[in-house]
Amino acid sequence: MSSPRVLLSLPKVDFGQVRQQVRAFVWRPQVHVVEVGSPTKIAPYALAIEAELDPDGDREAASGRLIVLHDPAGNDAWEGEFRCVSLAQADVDLAMATDPCLNEVGWSWLTDALNRAGCDYVAESGTVTTITGRGFGGLAAQPARAEIEIRSSWTPVFTGAPDIRPHLEAWQHLLCLVAGVAPLPDEVAELRRRLDDGRPS
Repeated sequence: MSSPRVLLSLPKVDFGQVRQQVRAFVWRPQVHVVEVGSPTKIAPYALAIEAELDPDGDREAASGRLIVLHDPAGNDAWEGEFRCVSLAQADVDLAMATDPCLNEVGWSWLTDALNRAGCDYVAESGTVTTITGRGFGGLAAQPARAEIEIRSSWTPVFTGAPDIRPHLEAWQHLLCLVAGVAPLPDEVAELRRRLDDGRPS
């Protein structure tokens, strides 16, 4: 008989501190972040943000949503007390969307982003979907378009007081990757914007 699954337990957590970490996190200037309504039935505590990546100042290259969930009682499916739930999507070249390897590459963008940010995590799961479309009739003149959508979730592993900031950094990396925007090298600093009262400063 298999051994029972052991949840990753933490000392009692003040979710307000996690919320403050999210609100104080500094983002790249091209990443516009707002706090939005969070789900109320999945976990006792939740925080949700939405982001748009606008590298040129005149176009949205990628968008997404990140929800941070916390259940002090733990959750067997999560294998822990926290869960990050992510959506990242962007338009891609039509030729890229027809590449049979794109879904695998899209998933590797998530794991690469988590690893690059130094995140400890378990129980990652998700789907990568590519969508193509073209217009007909009155819309026939519109160019064909394609989109990639990465839906994912993972459980952050904390050895002490929860620090969600590496996971925010990883999510930012993911948005950059789906948009084809290179993340900044680790040694390069730049001015960044902060989430403040639900809107970027």
